[in-house]
Amino acid sequence: MGNAAEAERLYREILAAAPDYVPALSLLGVLCSLTARKLEALGLMQKAARLGPNSAPALLNYAILLQEMDRGDEALAYFSRVTALQPGNALAHAQEANLLVALKRLPEALTRFNKAIALKPDFTAALGNRGIVLRQLGRADEAMADFDKALALAPDNTLMLAARGYLHWDKFRRLEPAVRDLERAVALHPDADYARGDLMHMKMLGGDWRGFATELALIDAGVRAGKKIIRPFAYQALSGSPEDLQTCAVTWTRDAVPPAPALWQGERYRHGKIRVGYVCGSFSKHALAYLAAGLYELHDRSGFEIFAFDTGRSDNSRMRARLESAFDKFISIAEMSDGDAAKKIRAEEIDILVNVDGYSGTIRMGVFARRPAPMQVNWLGYPGTLGADYMDYIIADPVVIPPDDARHYTEEIVTMPHAYQVNDARRAIAAQSPGRAALGLPPNGFVFCNFNQSYKLTPDIFACWMRLLARVEGSVLWLLEANQTFHANLRAAAEKEGISGARLIFAPIIPIEDHLARLRLADLFLDTLPYNAHTTASDALWAGLPLLTCRGQAFAGRVAASLLLSMDMPELVASNMNDYERLALKLAHEPLLLQSLRDKIAANRPQSPLFNTDLYRRQLESAYRTMMEQASRGEAARAFRVETG
Repeated sequence: MGNAAEAERLYREILAAAPDYVPALSLLGVLCSLTARKLEALGLMQKAARLGPNSAPALLNYAILLQEMDRGDEALAYFSRVTALQPGNALAHAQEANLLVALKRLPEALTRFNKAIALKPDFTAALGNRGIVLRQLGRADEAMADFDKALALAPDNTLMLAARGYLHWDKFRRLEPAVRDLERAVALHPDADYARGDLMHMKMLGGDWRGFATELALIDAGVRAGKKIIRPFAYQALSGSPEDLQTCAVTWTRDAVPPAPALWQGERYRHGKIRVGYVCGSFSKHALAYLAAGLYELHDRSGFEIFAFDTGRSDNSRMRARLESAFDKFISIAEMSDGDAAKKIRAEEIDILVNVDGYSGTIRMGVFARRPAPMQVNWLGYPGTLGADYMDYIIADPVVIPPDDARHYTEEIVTMPHAYQVNDARRAIAAQSPGRAALGLPPNGFVFCNFNQSYKLTPDIFACWMRLLARVEGSVLWLLEANQTFHANLRAAAEKEGISGARLIFAPIIPIEDHLARLRLADLFLDTLPYNAHTTASDALWAGLPLLTCRGQAFAGRVAASLLLSMDMPELVASNMNDYERLALKLAHEPLLLQSLRDKIAANRPQSPLFNTDLYRRQLESAYRTMMEQASRGEAARAFRVETG
């Protein structure tokens, strides 16, 4: 009935009369746990479990509490005792399965879910959770069948609708049914955790901007109210406010990452070298690897020992082989629980632990929450604050985080002298570019292009591009192929602006060397806002293609400006969207001016700090040394600038 105080009074009255009454001890423990008194709950449930070794309810409650307190191995032992006492208890089997999922023991979890569902075929939660395990095991068809069964039993279950929607997109690239499931979830429960933000992101993947302004206003208001309305990664494509982005990150991490005891307790390691560990799920043919592979190889082994903690899977690519050989130790933690992964990192006595993914790609914030290393750094993969007080530093530069914005970052800011983004100077470009005709481009018309992911496009930026096409006769817009819904929606949006949909040309995904070569066929790269091109911008500049950006307000909207200024190309950085549009039009109409910019990029590239991997390596290592020096003096993390050397 929601009257916790009266319930507690009654439990305590019972225990005053019968101090060893097991059900009251256990249930008072549950109440204490629900009201954030975990240690008191632990004492009560521990006593209940000791006095009632054959009380399955008491043992089950104790096991659940141990799981919540990150004592997974102990919890597992008690779950096993419950299922031994009550082999027909479907709930106990399902709870044990949930713990095994958290411990990354997926095949065992699947076995327990199978048992629970065999005992109770209409067990909706177990069906849904088994579907999630099957999805993670790569058995997408079986996962979809479980989600379908769960939703047939409980058609209004918003969690299952969201899970099925995600599977439709993630494994089958079926965008329309994914959007339908999320639309139903939001209609049923407008405040369902993250459903509205997930729906917005899914629609943006398909260029579906119906109700965009209304939905964005609702999401902004929800973020400012501290609601669990959108995930940080998705919000970066919508918000240009550093303050709102920080609030979103803080809300997400407090909700999704339970607090855990710190593994590192202030010990000082005595190594001859600084041990740096990079935690990443993209040690494969991935944008982050294309940027950072050269850095990993060039790290100074006389002063540093470099570890990879891999949270992903091998794709058996040449890049994967290159990365595996780039580290002193390459350790997979993909199959480990967050707790076990953190213990492994702590055992390796890592001095500086670098979170490469952040809230993009493989999210393993639970590892960092356990503080396995003295210093923990947010770098490269996520352009913004992680909002977590256990992250000490963020690697930035004066453009992406100007001094006045420092208050909107939970981490202390390490300001690099040039662009925060590393680049690999060894990236190959195919020797030959296909002709324009082979790619469906006009032989003489002006080619505007943008190769960002589809979710970065907003109706405002697209409307600007359509105005440019209207004023530049014979021009086309060359975009990265995404999905058929995206293509159809964008062509329809173009037609509404009076532009033939045929003037939008979609480029298929091809090997990176060939992609870099084809970029040379475009005339001007048009950047997006509020989320700029990042690796994609470096691709364009490396290939010699002029890129026009508008400097935004938040980190993600200032990256292209950072890259361009590092190349001494301020001419291509607009301060507002009106100037951006005017400059794009001017460049399209003045071929000599555009060629002069292309020539300047070609001349600057060899000497630019942006593409000097070894210079970046020296500067980053200088930052690592400063972190170590501060820590050796017993100082807390504090912001600093890195010298240019």
